[in-house]
Amino acid sequence: MTTITLKINENTRKGKAFLEMARVFSENSKEIELIETEEKSPYNPEFVAKIKKASTEKGKLMVNVENLWESIK
Repeated sequence: MTTITLKINENTRKGKAFLEMARVFSENSKEIELIETEEKSPYNPEFVAKIKKASTEKGKLMVNVENLWESIK
């Protein structure tokens, strides 16, 4: 048995078509097995939450680049 790992951008037309084709081929098949996994974000979830919160704040000026990440609350 051969195992192939593919990275498919499902936001593109070709990616959607390829993924749908793979799903159809593996639907009622014992020969082909489709294993889908979600890619985990390489970023710390707390960090992402801080950045999202900071992006909605208005009127905050960051002057000191050295303390940029520490100044985001």
